[in-house]
Amino acid sequence: MLCEAMVILPDHIHAVWRLPADDANFSVRWKKIKATFTRHCPALSSVGPSKATKGERGIWQRRFWEHCIRDEADFAAHVDYCHWNPVKHGLVERPEAWPYSTVHRAIRRGEFVA
Repeated sequence: MLCEAMVILPDHIHAVWRLPADDANFSVRWKKIKATFTRHCPALSSVGPSKATKGERGIWQRRFWEHCIRDEADFAAHVDYCHWNPVKHGLVERPEAWPYSTVHRAIRRGEFVA
């Protein structure tokens, strides 16, 4: 798997992945990302009964939405969406001001002009 773009915001995350041709198992990947991230976060004080029963810590929603990229224009649009999402949500004025984004890698590679 190759992570083409990712942004972590206070209440959600976006990612663009390039998966192997014979593997589209998004669920396992998200489970591993969420589990690793959660292990590094302090426990929340209140977790609903449903999440507590399943041993969940309450940081993440259970579901996700995947989208199969159709062409290069669709790919570029989704990468831009990741990079501009902190601006859309009013967290920063420019994508490069958000520290939890692959926009910084894209800038170093010359793929995003700040």
